[in-house]
Amino acid sequence: MTTTTSRGRRRAPTRMSRAAGRAAALQKPRVILALLLLLALTSVMLLDGYLRAEVGGDQRVRTGAGADKVPDTVLEGGPILTFQGGRATTVSVPDKTIALTFDDGPNPTWTPQVLDILEEYDVPGTFFLVGSMVSRYPGIVKDMVEAGNEVGIHTFTHVDLSYQSDARVAREMQQTQLALAGAAGITTTLFRAPYSSETDAIDNYSWPVYEKLGEDGYTSVFVDTDSDDWKKPGVSKIIKWATPEDGKGASVLFHDAGGERSQTIKALPAYIKKMKAAGYTFTTISGVMQEQNVAARQSSGTGRQQAADAAGTGTDTGTGAAGTGTAATGTAGTEGPAGIQGATGAQGGAVPGGAGGTINRLQAAHREATGVTLYEGKALIAAVTLAEWTVPTLSVGLMIVGVAVMGRFGMMLVLARRHHRKRNRRRFSWGPTVTRPVSVIVPAYNEKECIANTLKSLAQSTHPIEIIVVDDGSTDHTSEISREAATALGMTNVRVVRQENAGKPAALNNGVRSASYDLVVMMDGDTVFEPDAVHQLVQPFADPNVGAVAGNAKVGNRDTVIGAWQHIEYVMGFNLDRRMYDLLRCMPTIPGAIGAFRRDAVLEVGGMSEDTLAEDTDITIAMHRAGWQVVYQEHAKAWTEAPGSLKQLWSQRYRWSYGTMQALWKHHKSLTDKGPSGRFGRVGMPLVVLFQIVTPVFAPLIDVFTVYSMIFVDFQAALLAWLAVLGVQLGCAAYAFRLDREKYRYLLMMPLQQLAYRQMMYLVLIHSCITALTGGRLRWQKLKRTGEVGTPAGAS
Repeated sequence: MTTTTSRGRRRAPTRMSRAAGRAAALQKPRVILALLLLLALTSVMLLDGYLRAEVGGDQRVRTGAGADKVPDTVLEGGPILTFQGGRATTVSVPDKTIALTFDDGPNPTWTPQVLDILEEYDVPGTFFLVGSMVSRYPGIVKDMVEAGNEVGIHTFTHVDLSYQSDARVAREMQQTQLALAGAAGITTTLFRAPYSSETDAIDNYSWPVYEKLGEDGYTSVFVDTDSDDWKKPGVSKIIKWATPEDGKGASVLFHDAGGERSQTIKALPAYIKKMKAAGYTFTTISGVMQEQNVAARQSSGTGRQQAADAAGTGTDTGTGAAGTGTAATGTAGTEGPAGIQGATGAQGGAVPGGAGGTINRLQAAHREATGVTLYEGKALIAAVTLAEWTVPTLSVGLMIVGVAVMGRFGMMLVLARRHHRKRNRRRFSWGPTVTRPVSVIVPAYNEKECIANTLKSLAQSTHPIEIIVVDDGSTDHTSEISREAATALGMTNVRVVRQENAGKPAALNNGVRSASYDLVVMMDGDTVFEPDAVHQLVQPFADPNVGAVAGNAKVGNRDTVIGAWQHIEYVMGFNLDRRMYDLLRCMPTIPGAIGAFRRDAVLEVGGMSEDTLAEDTDITIAMHRAGWQVVYQEHAKAWTEAPGSLKQLWSQRYRWSYGTMQALWKHHKSLTDKGPSGRFGRVGMPLVVLFQIVTPVFAPLIDVFTVYSMIFVDFQAALLAWLAVLGVQLGCAAYAFRLDREKYRYLLMMPLQQLAYRQMMYLVLIHSCITALTGGRLRWQKLKRTGEVGTPAGAS
């Protein structure tokens, strides 16, 4: 920014303006990064919630639909449905053969036990897996495949596909294929729909889904015999219900997930021994397909031989009833549903695979995942792993934050009450009444809207004062307005000191050096004092150990939503926080709007430092370390104009939070200070870090987890928990309003404050943390003022 002199010549930018320009240029990327962090957290939690969809019993969502569009050959056919060649064909399980199938897994508790049982009895299984569970437990799926078992798709979220859009169906299948690719390096052509049973249950809603998936190369698998183990009827009934009748073959359904499966685990070994004793063999769905192909080829060969004999030749020219047998097996090397080359048939012990050499005949439905599919699958598994670690970690953090928040509220209420009773006792006194004159320092930078009201309020002071207005290079005639206001008010105790723009700390130091008295009161140029504010503020100096006093700043423009939010924050902060810190003798901040100091003490610690953005926090900690007491005087009230827009509020709170971090880091050696000077390091600094940085950063987790729980867990319980926390906060706020004799109607804005304001403060703190980590620096930021805060009566 350049300025123009009275003669029209352009003046080069000052050092301060150049620094401000550089700082402003760095802010946008940091804001974006803060938003990206919030977006990343939200995405991780949404992913985790999406993956944790509950899987229940195999009951249809809706029933009663007609089946007139479903071919009778399908309704009356076997449990394996293919659409190769565009024609629906079913395959039955051969007699004395069982295809043992499991739904809803993997589950970290039950699936490994099922796999151990299958391995012990040398029995293969076909597992229809839920993609969300695959992505959460990829190691189990890898072990499952390596043990020789076959896997199929059971959708990604265990949803009834009969009532979903084509896009949702495709997404469910694709996401599960990616999960399988990332977990075990394979895809599959097998599919079983959630809430399905036997083929005669196919209706007009579900049939189009099977047709579409068949066109995509999927083989849909149903059941002949259902153990109904999800009903937990008892081990004996599970075994009975899972046993085929009259030596027939069957696709038998068990569950290795979706609930408590201890009965299944007990029933499975007994069932396998029973069926083996009855002469049954166990195979996978691909094993069934292979046996059917062998039978078809044998039938075809017999037919051709008979035709050749009748024709008097030995040539092989005809086809049998099953044709070439390709309807069930397809052709080796064809492309599967996921676009992966591989074998779709099984001709013997092993068949050629596209990129993977050979495929076990019991796993002929598998395809080796390659290329983009493989890498996208691994990326999905990595993202889910991150979510699996992040959400539980945040849950622990939430518990810690919850305890800290509740502990803080408890401390504030107990200590604030003690403080109030102590300070309002009839016999309480700071000592002899302080009546000597005081210097009031008003740093001002472009305060034309407010400076006149500030001086008008000081003109009504009941305590003898001199007023030093330090104009920090204003360009809006703040100096002239100050002189005119003083003249109009008949104030002969006003001095206006003008300096080149150097920042608020420099302006305050200039005022301290110019002060005539040993007590100095510092205020902002937009602040209005109550008539007795100065008198009340300096009374604690009757105690020679007191070096600084914090006053009670109140929001004047509180009749807007943003103003009301800040009003609640100010009342709670000053009335509860400061009372607590005062009793603990570790006051962290003298507010810039109203504070008083011993002039010698300020000079002793080096004056107002430019090392941080929070010069008020900086000098307060410095006073503690110098051995001075810093106290809170709640009866000294000042009215300030709070930011009127979200942008200005962000700018102010960003400077405050970042400046606080700077001040704490600057004085981190106070942790090891000895004696009274180390009290702030031992007590105050941990409390400030916990309550003003760590807790506010993680406090929004309460709201985030509330939304998460409402969507994915229990809406009513989550809402009640959130309302309980809000109730505690309302109770604390109401007590603070009572102590300060404020109107309770502003508390009606508190629920909205928790929903919007707290999230903004979270982003501000993240922004500040990023700035601190990247080494950014800011300068004194000027907020736009309206001058609407006039006299204290008008403000209230």
